Amino acid sequence: MRTVIVGAGPTGLFTAIALARRGHDVAVVDRDMGPQPDGTWDRAGVMQFHHPHAFRAQVVDALAAEAPEVLAALVAAGAELVAMPGPPDAPPRTAGLRCRRLVFERHLRAAATAEPGVTLVRGHADEVLSDRGRAVGVRVDGRRLDADLVLDASGRSGRLGRDRRPPVEGGDCGQAYVSRQYRLRPGAEFAAMTMPLADIAYFPGYAVIAFPHDNGVFSTVIMRSGDDRELVGLRETAAFEAAATAVPLLAAWTAPDRARPITRVLPGGRLYNTYCGQLDAHGAVPLPGLVFVGDTVCTTNPSAGRGVTTSLTQVRHLLALLDDGPDDAETTTRSFDAWCATAIRPWFDDHLRCDAGLAARWAGHDVDHTAPLPPDLIAAAAEVDPSMMRVVGPYLGMDALPSTLDEVEPRAREIYATGWRPSVPDGPSRDELAELVARTAGRAPAAVP
Repeated sequence: MRTVIVGAGPTGLFTAIALARRGHDVAVVDRDMGPQPDGTWDRAGVMQFHHPHAFRAQVVDALAAEAPEVLAALVAAGAELVAMPGPPDAPPRTAGLRCRRLVFERHLRAAATAEPGVTLVRGHADEVLSDRGRAVGVRVDGRRLDADLVLDASGRSGRLGRDRRPPVEGGDCGQAYVSRQYRLRPGAEFAAMTMPLADIAYFPGYAVIAFPHDNGVFSTVIMRSGDDRELVGLRETAAFEAAATAVPLLAAWTAPDRARPITRVLPGGRLYNTYCGQLDAHGAVPLPGLVFVGDTVCTTNPSAGRGVTTSLTQVRHLLALLDDGPDDAETTTRSFDAWCATAIRPWFDDHLRCDAGLAARWAGHDVDHTAPLPPDLIAAAAEVDPSMMRVVGPYLGMDALPSTLDEVEPRAREIYATGWRPSVPDGPSRDELAELVARTAGRAPAAVP
């Protein structure tokens, strides 16, 4: 079967490799030229490309199942498989992969380029072509590219086929961030971490995260309310460096004797939670033979590192549907849409609840223990009652859907009713951080030795 995939990000490249190994003739369409000979890669139009990513266990499982040589190449190139303790009397299990997206995507692209049956087509996908009510290809820069199956993996901002679907649900999650990459100095190690894939601290009004990557590279992130104009100055180098010194978690990671910056401060802009299924406003498959996958279906606040996980999980299910055949294109699309509604949409809904709750707390509101609690607060309550981790742990690892937290939500409400609240880590208050930004924004940054 001839397949055209629009978008050469992780979703499109992974799908191309997997389909080609099933006998498909695959063309992947993308405007990007790929990495330069020296290894640099701007990836124009993909804002998040140089920002931190967390590759969860589900991503490792997907590569091991469909492209094990890519996983091996990543590890050989310096990416680190991270293990975490399992249940008693069970071996440790993989928590995920520490790796920059640049490295991850470079090796995935190299594998797709080398895969027989995969062709990378540089250009812009103008429109989906149809004949007799079915997708038959894509027009690329005015040129026809025929296909039996068209997969739109162009991402949240893609417009291909958007007019065939209902309006996207969700929107701005109320947060924005800036990040910067650092490299460890010779002999130095990553700072101590509270979680396998990231070190995170939430304050009233902002949050900070450190993401370890490959080859001694790590990223630090400062998140703020999207409406907090006083913290916008954190995108300036001097202000970011002052904050990194003032916040203990960041100071531990970025201490001059531990690491040096290797990028400028990277503004990340606002964050979004979005969901859009396969069917049109009338519940019909808009164009059999056209399937949306990855971020064109669901995007979530990247602070939890669920983006690539939900995308590759979608791909694996779609592959299983295509393997089962010989269902017609409309049946496959409906089955995929129904599965996404039960297995992917819950993570979108989860982020809506978590982000709304965080926004309220950042605005100064207390936890309302008389109302249903957002999932992040349920998980936090396990600090008081560790027995809750039996349920909370699988949720945090995305091994169980958010609805499983319903079992322990009443216990969490009991804990909050006592007056307990998650502890606030050491560091400046939001107002102190804003004052620091005001003092340092516009100042020349210190020289890096």
